[in-house]
Amino acid sequence: MSNTILVVAAHPDDEALGCGGTIARHVSAGDEVYAFFMTNGVSARQTSSETDAELRNDAAEAARKVLGVKRYIYNDFPDNQLDTVALLTLTQAVESVIREVRPSIVYTHHHGDLNIDHRRTHEAVMTACRPQPEFCVTEIYAFEVVSATEWNTPQVLPFTPNHFVDISTYLDIKMKSIAAYSEEMRDAPHSRSSDNLHALARYRGCSVGLEQAEAFMLIRRVC
Repeated sequence: MSNTILVVAAHPDDEALGCGGTIARHVSAGDEVYAFFMTNGVSARQTSSETDAELRNDAAEAARKVLGVKRYIYNDFPDNQLDTVALLTLTQAVESVIREVRPSIVYTHHHGDLNIDHRRTHEAVMTACRPQPEFCVTEIYAFEVVSATEWNTPQVLPFTPNHFVDISTYLDIKMKSIAAYSEEMRDAPHSRSSDNLHALARYRGCSVGLEQAEAFMLIRRVC
């Protein structure tokens, strides 16, 4: 039986970085995947313009096609300023998408990430996904995003994965989707580099006896 999957991310590119291989695996299995972005990911930059936002959305659509996601849904909350938006407002935005899409599985950010938008997105998802009778969401997973998850304060909510997805046959698709966001990538030895993403996939895989994997923290699973 196929599932409906929703990825709730702070910025376009987080979906590819955090769970691109898992998305591709879901699509290959016949699942219907959607992604919802809270901000455009560029408006906080000093040199940002409307053109930059359009280019970021174009990159996102290119990544969507590579991954096979049915639809990307965009919001325009202030980039890198989600702490200035009431949690109720953020939650209502997520709730609206959940009502529309009716996902059974949700992927979102780790609550301990350095990036404030990641943390607020996680809070909004958890608030929107309060476990109520007959609620559609039965599984919630938190992913890691290079240059945000591992840059957090080590003693504060470390990312400790307990769920691993074999992406050995989907890593190429993940990397092609990330290539669509080439403006957001950096050269090695920067954390957000192609070299590091390959190394991370291999590290996460080898830690559980696989060639390549993506790691998650299981937040909730109702059977």
